[in-house]
Amino acid sequence: MAVTTIRSANRAPARVVDVATTLGRNIALARKRRRLRLADVAQKAGITIPTLRAVEAGNVGTSMGAYIAVLWALGLEDGLLPVAALEFDHEGQIRERAALRRGVAQPRISRKPLDDDF
Repeated sequence: MAVTTIRSANRAPARVVDVATTLGRNIALARKRRRLRLADVAQKAGITIPTLRAVEAGNVGTSMGAYIAVLWALGLEDGLLPVAALEFDHEGQIRERAALRRGVAQPRISRKPLDDDF
């Protein structure tokens, strides 16, 4: 199966563009509230200033890694942890229970918390 990437907002669903734009605005406001310069946040995040500008603009073609790095540089990365977490995936839970009732094998899911200990 081919991997598809969104290269421009013209091809992205409207809701995706809206979420990315709102996230970018929130990131820009968080940086400004902290009175941090673009150059300082970009350096700490390990990205270029143009990439940081793209993040703050909510560019859907900018990598998720760039968004996460900027959130980390601002001390906000923990806010992403609940995204798609098992306890918040209500539809997934419903489907999993339905499959269990039908006797369908379930994927093995590690319940260990993630850490950054390499």
